[in-house]
Order: sequence, then structure tokens, then C-alpha cells
Amino acid sequence: MTQLLKNLQSGNAAFGMWLNLGSAVSAEIASLAGYDWLLVDLEHGSGDYRDLAHQLWAAQAGPAQVVVRVGGLDSVEIKRVLDLGPAGVMIPNVETPEQAAAAVAAVRIPPLGARGAATSTRASGYGFTYNRYLSGSNREVLLTVQIESAQAVENAGAIAATAGIDVLFIGPLDLSVSLGVGATAEDALRFSAALQTVVASAAAHGKPAGILARNAEQAQQYLRMGFTFIAMGSDRGMLASGMRHGMEALRRLAAGD
Repeated sequence: MTQLLKNLQSGNAAFGMWLNLGSAVSAEIASLAGYDWLLVDLEHGSGDYRDLAHQLWAAQAGPAQVVVRVGGLDSVEIKRVLDLGPAGVMIPNVETPEQAAAAVAAVRIPPLGARGAATSTRASGYGFTYNRYLSGSNREVLLTVQIESAQAVENAGAIAATAGIDVLFIGPLDLSVSLGVGATAEDALRFSAALQTVVASAAAHGKPAGILARNAEQAQQYLRMGFTFIAMGSDRGMLASGMRHGMEALRRLAAGD
């Protein structure tokens, strides 16, 4: 079992960030910065399968474990990603217990699932550690499913009850769109109620819940709600913010402010 999974199952918080740029340098810097986990985004990010391999190597410079968000519930893509040996995968937009079961089948090897294993992959040490990988994969690979719609919230209990699912992770933007959440106080209460439903559903089955926070203040609010698998920010966002603030500071200097 990985340290990340041990911490989560012990009720400890694990903090991460999104990697959108497909950059091995970003992955290395983020891991050296001390994050518990990094999310390589193959759904909306700029990178591809080859970039992922380099990001996994680079992240070994520090303590961070790498989780990969795949494009969808595609067993072939999931298998190829897991063959590279990340700590886990995140599957977006899982709405029903049937889809949760399909996710388990795609991620777990027999007898818990249907994913094939091979000696030729990085995950199995190119054959040198195949037996260890075969015996430990189902315990060690973190399977996170994203709750991103009103239907998924309604089914959160059944999804959490699915054996082989480790974490329920809310996609706040997609969920807010699905719920029709705007800027009113009533909308904020509806969104908060949906979050609490997911946290309670996960906890009822002994599983952690996760979410992406915009800033530290929001991350603190989510911790108080019971979320423990929390990401904040992205390499793209931090780079853009740093550049913008730096340029604004220089403009102010030029203007004599």
C-alpha cells in the first residue's frame, strides 16, 4: 500500500496540485516543493502519454505521488496509463454504480477486475518486479472517481459502496454547472448541501472525499467539511499568476506608483 493511500485511509489530509502543462520540469518542481500528490491531467491538460512517462520520472525527485486523470471511462486508456506505474488514476464524470463498477473492472486486475498485466511495462519493473506488482496492484493503485453532476450526487452512496473505489472526488466547476448554481445565497446553500452529501456518503463507507480548492481559505473550509484529499492550484495557474503579478509590478514602477 502506498503512503498516500495509507494516509487517506487513516483519515489524514493529503494535499496536491494539478499539472496541466505536460511538463516534466513542472512535475519535478512540484514534487520537490513537498506536495503529497500531483494530478497529471490527461482530460483537459496539454500533455499526452509520452509526456506522462517523463512526468512520472521527474516526480521521483521528491515525495509526491502521481495520480493521472484519464479522459474518460476507457479501459484501454486506463490500462496504458497504469502500465506506466502511477500511484493511481482519477476517472471523470462517474454518475452511476454501474459506471463505478466498470471503473473498478478497468483498474483492478483479476480476480477483482479485468485489467490485463504484462511483464514489459514500467509498472511491473519491465519484468524484474512483475510478481510483486501482480500481487500488490489491487491494494496499491488508488482509484478515484469524480462526482461532477446532480445524478452523481444522488448516486454517491451507491458509488461509494462499490468495492474497489478508494476516493470520491468532486469536480466543483462541472458540478456547479450541472446543479445550475449561480451567485445567489440560495445557490451557495444548494452547492454546499451537495458537497456535504458526497462527504457523508463517502464516510459512511469508510472512504475519503476530495475536491479542488481555489485558494487556501477555501481549502480550509473544505477541510472543516470533512474533505481530506484536497488539491489547490495548478502549474498553469501559478505560472500565469506569477507572470501577471510580476508584469503588473513592473508597470507600476514605470508609472511611478
